[in-house]
Amino acid sequence: MSPNPTLAASLTVASCLLLACGAPPQNGQPSRNNLDPVVEIGPAENLRLPEPYATPVALRRPKIIGWPAGHAPAAPPGFRVDRFAEDLENPRSLYVLPDGDVLVAESDRMDEVAIGPSANRITLLRDADQDGSPEVREVFLTGLNQPFGMLLLGGSFYVANTDGLVRYPYRPGQTRISAPGEKILDLPAGGEHWTRNVIASADGSKLYVAVGASTNVDEERIDVNDERRAAILEVNPDGSQMRVFASGLRNAVGMGWEPETNTLWTVVNARGYLGDQLPPDYFTSVQEGTFYGWPYSYFGQYEDPRKKGERPDLVARAVAPDYALGAHHAPLGLVFYNGAAFPQQYRGGAFIAEHGSVGRANFVGYKVLFLPFQNGQPSGLGQDFLAGFIANEETSEVYGRPTGLAVLLDGSLLVSDDVSRTIWRVSAAGAENSNRSN
Repeated sequence: MSPNPTLAASLTVASCLLLACGAPPQNGQPSRNNLDPVVEIGPAENLRLPEPYATPVALRRPKIIGWPAGHAPAAPPGFRVDRFAEDLENPRSLYVLPDGDVLVAESDRMDEVAIGPSANRITLLRDADQDGSPEVREVFLTGLNQPFGMLLLGGSFYVANTDGLVRYPYRPGQTRISAPGEKILDLPAGGEHWTRNVIASADGSKLYVAVGASTNVDEERIDVNDERRAAILEVNPDGSQMRVFASGLRNAVGMGWEPETNTLWTVVNARGYLGDQLPPDYFTSVQEGTFYGWPYSYFGQYEDPRKKGERPDLVARAVAPDYALGAHHAPLGLVFYNGAAFPQQYRGGAFIAEHGSVGRANFVGYKVLFLPFQNGQPSGLGQDFLAGFIANEETSEVYGRPTGLAVLLDGSLLVSDDVSRTIWRVSAAGAENSNRSN
């Protein structure tokens, strides 16, 4: 079954509150019309953004209560949601090996808002009979430093730790890597954003590594001194010839190749403390050599008042992202659907895990979003695919927060839920028996 278009439309309407707002940039410069309603979700050309500080700056953290027995997130009709794995330590990103084994990076931030100590390991889950319940659970790698990104390329397994890219020898089918790794690329550690992701080009000749900024808008003048921050880096598989592929991306996390055009796309966490509906987090294609504005401007050429007049040359260069996800939704996971088990309308589209807001008066995000694609671009509004993570908005209680995404070999979708220590498996009705017989 297709997602409910009425629900998707209502979510968009809900984001269009009557506030002082701005129109998209015209002739390279932003213009605003205070009579227009705010539109903070959708294609860049349709946005109407509010003025900075049009609404108060909010801070509202969720209270995690976990999932009661018998409860699970809600998927559209025609889909089933099951627990794939439980009792993990802050499961973040997911990676599926060619033989179907699932790797889970268990790690956390290291500050006062961390759930607990970072496990600093990768766990392997093996579901050989594809019944949705792994028979094997082994520690795959330990002694890591806040691991997030994972990649298998040839005979090498790569881990993107917070402080560097490490390469290990890998044999197909092994359940544990005991050989020492080789750090092939230093990365800047510390600061506000600790995750580092990695993805390979289709031919395996280049790796792309996402590194977030260490600050909100670099008022501390820290990030300006390190070109690797707030950027996607390109590097050879041996770690040589590192260069900045794209910059001005405050915190790019999930990355994926759009299957029709083989273009790199990413989800990005935008800056904070400009108001409830500003600026939008976003989902965008990433073009080589492009500057996306951070910290001097947001969503193209809207100049941040905290950086006013500092770098008009870079503001003029800033490119607007393709699709706005809404302010403070905190998108982390991204996967383009390459399976065959889901209905046709999902093929080639993008799933995005929105971790959920902590800087907005009312909770937003806390769901997995689906965006259909045609001709290499989003072809409609985002549709809620996996929801129900908010338990009680009045008491700020949530069951969990979706984080990472992966497509299994049988075409089902895995969703990591870090704070509830769970991985969910979403399967299409009617696909179960046929998948298990293959």
